[in-house]
Amino acid sequence: MRSIFILILILLQQQSTAQKIESLGAFRDINSDRYVRVNYENDLFYGTDKNYTQGLNLELVLPSIRKNPINHLFYQPKLSIIRYGLIVEHNSFTPDRYDLEEIQYGDRPFASTLTFKSFLIAIDTLKASRITSSLSLGVIGPNAFGNEVQTVIHEVTESSIPMGWKNQIKNDIVINYEIGYEKQLLKYRNLFSLQTNVNGELGTLLTNASVGFNTAFGIINAPFSSTTMRNSFALYIYAQPLIDIIGYDATLQGGLFNRKSPYTISSERIERFIGRLNFGIVFKLKSVYIEYSSTIQTKSISTGSASKWAGIKLGILL
Repeated sequence: MRSIFILILILLQQQSTAQKIESLGAFRDINSDRYVRVNYENDLFYGTDKNYTQGLNLELVLPSIRKNPINHLFYQPKLSIIRYGLIVEHNSFTPDRYDLEEIQYGDRPFASTLTFKSFLIAIDTLKASRITSSLSLGVIGPNAFGNEVQTVIHEVTESSIPMGWKNQIKNDIVINYEIGYEKQLLKYRNLFSLQTNVNGELGTLLTNASVGFNTAFGIINAPFSSTTMRNSFALYIYAQPLIDIIGYDATLQGGLFNRKSPYTISSERIERFIGRLNFGIVFKLKSVYIEYSSTIQTKSISTGSASKWAGIKLGILL
C-alpha cells in the first residue's frame, strides 16, 4: 500500500507536466459548484531546487460535500452562495545543498507534509465579499513520503539525488484551521477589479496571518457576481502583494509534539515579517480553467535567502 501511494503522488506530479498551495482566492475563482482542479508548484521553473521545492494538491468541489460533518466548524453566512470542497495536498522543503548527507546548519531543514483539507467558500454577491474557511488534517515528517517522491523524480530527470532526508523534521500530526476574508474595493465593468484580503491560520503546522490586496486586469470573470451573470470566457493577469506575519512554522521549527528532529530553526532566527508577491495569468473557456502562477518571497530565516517558484493549475467543470 505504501509503494502504491508513493507511485500515485509521483505520477500526479509528472502529469501536471512552505508554503502551501493557495487556490481559494477570488482571482482563482471557477464559476461553478462542481469542478476538479490540479495545482502543481515547483521552484524548478526558476532553475532552483531549495526552500519550498515543490507542492501538489488535488481540489474537488461538489454540492454533495455539504454532508461532510466538518462543515459545521465553518462560518456559513445567510444569503451567500456556498461551495463545499476537499483537497489532498503534498509539499516538500529542502536546503540548498540537498545532495549532501550532513546537516546544512544555517539553512532550512528538510521537511515534507501530507494533508487532507475540508473547505468552504461563502460568496456574498450584495456586499461583494468572500469568506473562506478550511480545516487541514495530516502529517509532517517521513510518513509524508517527501524523500521517496523527490528521489524518484530526480532519478527520472537525471538530477542529483537528495541525500539529506535522514535529517528531516520528524513525524508529527497536522491540525490547522484557517479563515480568510476578501472585499471588493473597486471594479470597472469586467475589465478590472481590486480587492483587499486578510487571512489567519492557527494550528500545529502553521500559525500566522497575512494582509494585502489582489488585482486583476483583462477580461475577468466577476467572482463576486452570481453565476448567471458571469462570462464563459476570461483572460486576465493578476497580482497579489502580501505581508505575512509568522507565529510558528513546523517545517522550520519542528512539530509541536515530537521534539526529536535532528535539526530545527530556533525561534530567534525566524523572520516574523515576510513579503510575498503572487502574480500570473488565467485563461478560462467554458468548462476549462488554466493558470500559470509565480511567487517571489523574502527570506524566512535570518541566515537564509529569498525564494521563488512557479506553478500550473488545471481545472475542469464537472
